Amino acid sequence: MCTVSFVSSRGQYLITSNRDEHVSRPLALKPQEETIGSVKVLFPKDPKAGGTWFALNENGSVGVLLNGGFVNHSPTGNYARSRGLVLLDVIASENPFDLLQEMELLQIEPFTLVLFTTKLLEFRWDGHQKYFRPLDKTKNHIWSSATLYKDEVIEQRRKLFRKFIDGNSRISAHEVVDFHSNNHDDFENGFIIDRNSGLKTFSVTQAILNRSDNDIVMRHFDLLNDNFFEVPFSPTQLTM
Repeated sequence: MCTVSFVSSRGQYLITSNRDEHVSRPLALKPQEETIGSVKVLFPKDPKAGGTWFALNENGSVGVLLNGGFVNHSPTGNYARSRGLVLLDVIASENPFDLLQEMELLQIEPFTLVLFTTKLLEFRWDGHQKYFRPLDKTKNHIWSSATLYKDEVIEQRRKLFRKFIDGNSRISAHEVVDFHSNNHDDFENGFIIDRNSGLKTFSVTQAILNRSDNDIVMRHFDLLNDNFFEVPFSPTQLTM
C-alpha cells in the first residue's frame, strides 16, 4: 500500500504494489476469493481490520490503496472505519467509479486509490475533499505513499521507474516484480525498505490482466516468509 505501478506492455496491463508496514502488524492472509454482496472479489486480507490494500473483482476491476492523500498527515486515531474496508466496498460494487462519487468519506483517514475498470483513475481523499484524475491506460504510471516518502524522494523514485521503463520496450510481469523487489541501494527509501523504526516491506502483489484472452492472474510474494502464491481469476466480463 506504499508503492504502486501501472504498466501497459506486451498486450497486458500490470498493476503491482508493495506493502510496507510496521513489524508489529500481522501478516496478511494469502489471496482468496470471497463473495461480498453479490460480487466475487479476490484479495489478500489484513487479519487486523479485515480489509485489504489490493483487490480485484469478477467484472475485471482492480483497486489498489496507498496511505495518505497529497501530504503526510497526523492520524487522529478516531476514524469511522479502515481504508482497507472502504476499498472492499468500492471493488465489491457493480459500479466502483459511481460508488466513489457517492460514498461519504468524512471520518475516513486520507488515502489514494488507483482504480482500473475500463478506464484508469487516480482518486485521492485528503480528509476533506475528493479528487478524481483520469489517466491514460496506454501509458505507465507510479505512485508512492505521501505518508512514507518526502516529495524529493517521490521524485527520485519516479526517475528510477522512468529509467526502468525507458530501458525496456517489452516489459514482462516478472521484470516489474523484480523492479519492485529491489531496494536500489537504499533501505530507507528504496522499493524494499527496512527502516530502524520497524517499517519493512512485507509483500509484493501483482495483477496481470491479459487483453487477448480476458483473464486475470493475481501473484502475491510474501517477502518475510519467502512464500509465493499465484491465483488465476476468470472474470465474468472484461473489457480492456
